[in-house]
Amino acid sequence: MDYTPGIFSIKLNQFDKNKTEQVHSTLAKQLALYVTLYSPLQMAADLPENYEKKLDAFQFIKDVPVEWDLSKYIDAEIGDFIIAVRREKGKDNWYLGAITDENARTKELKLDFLSPDKKYEATIYRDNDKSHWKDNPEAYSIDSKTVDSNDKLTIKMAAGGGCAISFKEKK
Repeated sequence: MDYTPGIFSIKLNQFDKNKTEQVHSTLAKQLALYVTLYSPLQMAADLPENYEKKLDAFQFIKDVPVEWDLSKYIDAEIGDFIIAVRREKGKDNWYLGAITDENARTKELKLDFLSPDKKYEATIYRDNDKSHWKDNPEAYSIDSKTVDSNDKLTIKMAAGGGCAISFKEKK
């Protein structure tokens, strides 16, 4: 089985305005799939010009590794949602992917998977208040903050949405 996440042009009418098909996902969910679905061979599946329009979001695809030392599943409900974290091989950088079905969700996450006594720069690629898989799938926000293993984050996923976070160890 193979699955190619990373579609930024969610509505498939880019070349034919009569097309009504679309990916049932938000852009933030497309990023989160790089973490939630394990694949040692990842790729950027969309057209380069679609990435060029959103280079800030494309940064996650550039950063996310394909080799992991450790994977943990924080929370999940079969058929509904999953939240996974993975530690980059040979480093103390972590990546989180959270995806949901057609139902919007808010989840509070303990960051106790991070190494104690270390600080991390969390870059959060998330659905924003206008995101929705059908009505506004390409709406997203990117936030950054310093966190440690004692912190908690609240993530909101739009209907058909998700959230991707990189936690890079601060030196």
